[in-house]
Amino acid sequence: MLVHWERSLYEPRATLRGYGVSILCVATASGLWFVAHGLGLRDVAFPLLCLAIAAVSWSQGLGPGALAVLLSTAFYDYFTTQPLYSFWLHGPELLRFFLFVLAAVLVAYFAALQRAELDWRTEQVRLLDQTHDAIIFRSFDGVISYWNRGAQEMYGWTAQQAIGRSSHELLQAVFPVPLDDINERLKHTGLWEGELTHTRAGGTLVTSASRWSLRRDERDKPLIVMETNNDISDRKQHEQEIATLNAALGARAAELQAANKELESFAYSVSHDLRAPLRGIDGFTQALMEDYGEKLDERALDYCKRVRKAATRMGQLIDDLLVLSRITRAEMRLENVDLSALATDIVALLRERDPHRHVHTHVQAGLLARGDVGLLRIVLENLLDNAWKYTKNTQEPDIEVGARWENNRQIFFVRDNGAGFDMAFAGKLFAPFQRLHSSQEYAGTGIGLATVQRIIARHGGRVSASAQVDKGAVFEFTLPSHR
Repeated sequence: MLVHWERSLYEPRATLRGYGVSILCVATASGLWFVAHGLGLRDVAFPLLCLAIAAVSWSQGLGPGALAVLLSTAFYDYFTTQPLYSFWLHGPELLRFFLFVLAAVLVAYFAALQRAELDWRTEQVRLLDQTHDAIIFRSFDGVISYWNRGAQEMYGWTAQQAIGRSSHELLQAVFPVPLDDINERLKHTGLWEGELTHTRAGGTLVTSASRWSLRRDERDKPLIVMETNNDISDRKQHEQEIATLNAALGARAAELQAANKELESFAYSVSHDLRAPLRGIDGFTQALMEDYGEKLDERALDYCKRVRKAATRMGQLIDDLLVLSRITRAEMRLENVDLSALATDIVALLRERDPHRHVHTHVQAGLLARGDVGLLRIVLENLLDNAWKYTKNTQEPDIEVGARWENNRQIFFVRDNGAGFDMAFAGKLFAPFQRLHSSQEYAGTGIGLATVQRIIARHGGRVSASAQVDKGAVFEFTLPSHR
């Protein structure tokens, strides 16, 4: 606090005007002395000059006050000490002069110091009034002695209405712990922080983040408490809303978990309960063709072949559904994955499966990402199998696996020059069982791209496609960067 006073003490208030006031005040005191001296009052120079010095130092600061001291000492020496009208001092007059100089200096300093303290306190009050936080000065027992503008805005009472009343009764504070416990902590540490519920002038409640700071007197007794309250009602409301949403999300997650378990049970039920009838249908149809083939005409044999083909397709659909279900639930193990190596291996397997085809393939080297190696292999298997399948009617089939950079993010792609598709139907592309080509033209169940989308989504990426009919297709996807 003294640092602020000293800083204010030496800050000039009005430069030339202050020094002019200094000269005027000393001249006025000197004139009054001449009048008093003429009336026979001889010992008034000391108080008149000290009063002028105090007035200058109080109003103009220490600089003009120092000038007032110099002018006053010169006047006092020349006009009031023996010999008169002389600056020559000797004997008792010298002691008298130095006593005046000492008194003048002390008067100037303490007057300027008191004014600096007043200015500093006024500035502090102005700053406290500018803040939006409620700042309250009160006794240890709660009697309010200061109430800033922020407190008036927050609680609705003016300073005149609040000062002199108990803050605890005025605000009807609801404490998180007993008040005695808070006061004990305040006595021992000088500080307490917590959340309080107060009542405004209109009766509405406000939640405040409150901070109490204790000041003590020279005898270490509690003197004053500075209470700073910040309105956090909106924040508490938002926290409550978030808590409510989290609870709802938790309940929803539990429901989804239960639904997933039911779907899992259903998937296994489909797997076990439907496979046996399908095997029976396929087996009995085959036996019918083998045992009674000579007695069946061509139409009957064709019907039997269609039944077996439908049973086979249904079995494949069941297998694909089970794969899609496992992908959604499977636990992921993230690691750095070499997509170039995976793609090269898958292309080699496709060539072994279909050795008579001559397909030009290009796999870009150094394609690295972070993810689950098993799931990413399924992604590339589905995309490359589609590219291989839809280029079967292309004269010079070409398949490329690579990556490009966009906005500092790597985008992987699988490109082919095969059948392509109409972009008007692209919205159906990643939905299960949705096909843009007939099964007679291109085999498949319509599960592959749905599987790709779910795997990429589980990795936090996105997948998209673009194509032109008979000019090929490009499937792009993003993955977390390797590290």
